Amino acid sequence: MWVRSIRVPIMRTPDEYGLEFKEITFPSFDGVHLKGWFIPSKGSNKLIISNHPMMFNRYGHPGHVGKFSTMSDFEVHFLPEYKVMIEAGYNVICYDQRNHGESDKGDGHVCGVGRHEWKDSVGVKQWVDAHPVFSKMTVSLMSRCMGANAQFEAIARFPEPFANVKCMVAPQPCTVCYLTDNFYKSQGLSEFSDLIDSEKRKLGGFATAEWGPHPFAPAVTIPTLISQVHDDSWTLPEDVQTTYDLLGGKEKELSGFMVPQGILTATTILGSILKEC
Repeated sequence: MWVRSIRVPIMRTPDEYGLEFKEITFPSFDGVHLKGWFIPSKGSNKLIISNHPMMFNRYGHPGHVGKFSTMSDFEVHFLPEYKVMIEAGYNVICYDQRNHGESDKGDGHVCGVGRHEWKDSVGVKQWVDAHPVFSKMTVSLMSRCMGANAQFEAIARFPEPFANVKCMVAPQPCTVCYLTDNFYKSQGLSEFSDLIDSEKRKLGGFATAEWGPHPFAPAVTIPTLISQVHDDSWTLPEDVQTTYDLLGGKEKELSGFMVPQGILTATTILGSILKEC
């Protein structure tokens, strides 16, 4: 699970919420074939590029299906969020990162929780910039968890494509050692964390300490809103606070939410954010 993320199926499509959409394909920075949706907001010249957490895809995560309930036993899907964006006057591009959803394998099918996926963040922006229609739109980013980690590293490595991005919303960027420590504790495996790291490396993966956004956050200078469940059972407030403190831009905001059972959806906050943009 910690080396090759479980690939889950796309269980819903935007038409369930009355949204028109088009299947799209484009290459990542290193040529991995990525798939996604373009969901139009008629008459709009604004565009949000949206990605997803580990073990998710552009639709969300089917945790309610038993064999996919490793991370949670309930369904999370992003379609209500896309509807909020469309109704607020934003076109949406959402896509599956490498080794997730319907996109191709990359990097030996190893999930980097951002350390490989940054190449997808660069690729989609380069594709948008070269597109005859999308290149004329004002661009913002919705970068979730692993997707936020990937976006931060993409900006740090290749700042030029993101110089014209207006803003980013980043729910729960994650330093993975907090998550794995809690997971190992829940499984009675805390004393074996170093051994697990060694085994992950043998499989081509990363050690836990190598996963996270902190080294790349100072390069992020675009206006950024970070959101986080304050008492989430998988992480600690100090992680996202440190990420926020390290952001290099002056226009930034950190929002913490008290949510029953540690479940966060950005749908509620998106409406108020987009009304002010």
